[in-house]
Order: sequence, then structure tokens, then C-alpha cells
Amino acid sequence: MSDMVEVVIDSIRVGLMSQNRVVILREIDAERFLAIWIDSYMAEQITFALQEVEVARPMSHDLMKQILQSLNARVVRVEVVELKSEVFYGNIVIETDSSHEIDVDSRPSDALALAVRANVPIMVSRKVMDEAGIIPEEDLSLREVEAREPLTNETSTEEGEERLSVYKDFLENIDIKPGDGEDQEEEDK
Repeated sequence: MSDMVEVVIDSIRVGLMSQNRVVILREIDAERFLAIWIDSYMAEQITFALQEVEVARPMSHDLMKQILQSLNARVVRVEVVELKSEVFYGNIVIETDSSHEIDVDSRPSDALALAVRANVPIMVSRKVMDEAGIIPEEDLSLREVEAREPLTNETSTEEGEERLSVYKDFLENIDIKPGDGEDQEEEDK
């Protein structure tokens, strides 16, 4: 497992343009992140488990965990093992009562949903993390900000007025009559 790094689920976010979900994995003891796009159903499955939401009937991944327990098997860890053509591949490592490990091919989202329910480590291949991991840019330090050439009031005022002139023209040409909104509501009825 030396070619694997351990991660935790940092967050689940919504894409601004597509409304698709992305699970953000954060490397333990590092500031490197891995983003994996998932569908909204899987985002819900993972979120329910993270927030320990009680549901009336077992969800698919709760059922999978119960089946494994009834067979005297348990999830040991889940893995993101490969990235091919922008598709991540996962693996669920299951241990049987005879201490035999079985690798089960899985979508990473299913593996993650099971991992949070079974409270097991989430591992990512070092190769995948090196290829697709993201290190966020550091914020500018105060020194860098102070070292920048300050804007003169003349320059900033001219640029600001130029940018705002479009809005100024728009606002000056609006013809609003009292009661316009109410009349529109009446017409809509």
C-alpha cells in the first residue's frame, strides 16, 4: 500500500454551471485535493452517511454493508486506483472471516458511500493523485500586496467612472411611473 495515499472527504459541492456534484477528497497531512464528479444520487448517499441521517429503510449502501456483515465479511478500505480517459476507477477491499482479502471493482462514488458507512480508510493511488491532484494557490501574503505599485486616486477614479458610466446611462434613462409594478400584476391575473 506504499503506492497509496490516504484521503478524507473534505466536502461535496455543486458545480456552478451544470449543477452536477463533485466530491472533494483531501490528502491527510497535505494540502492536495482530488475532485471526482459524481451524480446527485451518489452525492445524497454520501452526504446522508456523513451527516448520519436516519432513514426509514436501508439505502443501497447500507444494505450492502448489512449483507457483508451477515456473511461474516467486512470492508477493510476503499481505493481510487486508476484514472483512464478522465474516468476514475475504484476498488472495495473486503476481508472474509478467513482473513482473505477480496478486491471488488467499483465506481469511486459507490466505494466512498460504502466507506463512510463502514468507517474505513479511503486510499488513492499515488499515481492518480500525482496526475489529477490539485494544490490550491496560496493567498497573497501581506508583503506581496504591499509591494505592488499603489494605484493613484486619479487612475482609479478614472477607471471606476469609465466602468460605471454604462450603469449611469442605464439608470438615467429608466422611466419608472408610480404603480407600474401593481398594474403589471393586475394584467398577469
